[in-house]
Amino acid sequence: MIKAVADKHLDSDTIRETIFAGLEGQFTGQRVLILIPDHTRTVPLPELFRLTVEALHNARQVDYMVALGTHPPLSEEQLCKLVGITPQEKASTYAHVGLFNHEWQNPDVLVEIGKLTRDQVQEITGEYWHESLGGDAPIRINRLALDYDHIIILGPVFPHEVVGFSGGAKYLFPGISGPEMINVTHWLGALITILEMIGIKQTPVRDMIHAAAAMVPTPITLVALVVDGYDLAGIFIGDHLEAWSAAADLSSERHIVWLDEPVQSVLSAAPPMYDELWTAAKAMYKMEPVIADGGEVIIYAPHLDEVSFVHGKYIYEIGYHVRDYFLKQWDTFKHVPAGVIAHSTHLKGSGLFENGTEKPRINVTMATAISKEDCRTLNLGYLPYGDIHPENWQNSKDCIYVPKAGEMLYRLRK
Repeated sequence: MIKAVADKHLDSDTIRETIFAGLEGQFTGQRVLILIPDHTRTVPLPELFRLTVEALHNARQVDYMVALGTHPPLSEEQLCKLVGITPQEKASTYAHVGLFNHEWQNPDVLVEIGKLTRDQVQEITGEYWHESLGGDAPIRINRLALDYDHIIILGPVFPHEVVGFSGGAKYLFPGISGPEMINVTHWLGALITILEMIGIKQTPVRDMIHAAAAMVPTPITLVALVVDGYDLAGIFIGDHLEAWSAAADLSSERHIVWLDEPVQSVLSAAPPMYDELWTAAKAMYKMEPVIADGGEVIIYAPHLDEVSFVHGKYIYEIGYHVRDYFLKQWDTFKHVPAGVIAHSTHLKGSGLFENGTEKPRINVTMATAISKEDCRTLNLGYLPYGDIHPENWQNSKDCIYVPKAGEMLYRLRK
């Protein structure tokens, strides 16, 4: 494994040397597909795009696919912006490089490479097995993954609400997978709950993803990145299991803020890169472990006026609720994709549903451009964002302000 780690940030020369040491000359004459994140992940992708294209100059073909999962597809202009090139550069300097979106809803681009049987899923999930996970899980992936000689995964590792830590083979499943793996992995994470999953390295969801990745016949190399602020603090290049493991260890050191006592309320500012609540909900996920019982997370995002470009219809139908609200009424909600239900429970947080009454552990309030009426429909609290002044949240013992929420995880020492 090739790696570079800095106490703070890696300089440009070290980044270049590491990328070239890990990739140059390794794929001569091969067709290489590089999987990358979309704009909802902090990573210096423009720099890395140019470096990887240059380092892979001996490859026969180098193309990039955005591992969208169910995120909205990017336009040609957005794809260029994502990798830091102009449309003119795309038509000239990088005309030989493909830029693609994954299409999770298009059966024509998916191919089945195997399945996880119900028995295998039960073995992986152990005590967390529930009938709502269903039967056999077909392993479908974007067929382009089979058309290349090698896959390179290029992406950051952060604490993650569904899988424990993101990155690695998650760029395959659910990154470029069919809806079956997207739904079963997200719902399994919801069954276990964020409080038991986020920031945990070895989880049943990670085990499921690695079991599916083992069925991919194309060789895989991982370029795992650990980001500090907007800069790189670590690069790990090699076998996707080994490189991800090392990056997750560094992420656990760099991306977790430890508090001694729970806080009553958090003003959690979702940055503009989260342009829908589907992703801006991370501003809640990363804070839930430090919120006192009965406390509140306020998602502060004046720019945010969309719940979900892809899943909004279902979310407005079911609203946001605790896990047991759905489990105890499963027949009512089983027509809804499990990944959508998982998102609902993740944002609402832990709680109970007893005798027809829902009892969330904490309150989730929106201070966004989503209307008061819509928040009521969605079963979320509402505050006018214009009434909030973040500077008033500084230096308070019981309340904290997180200015760029969604990537740093907050946890209690106890």
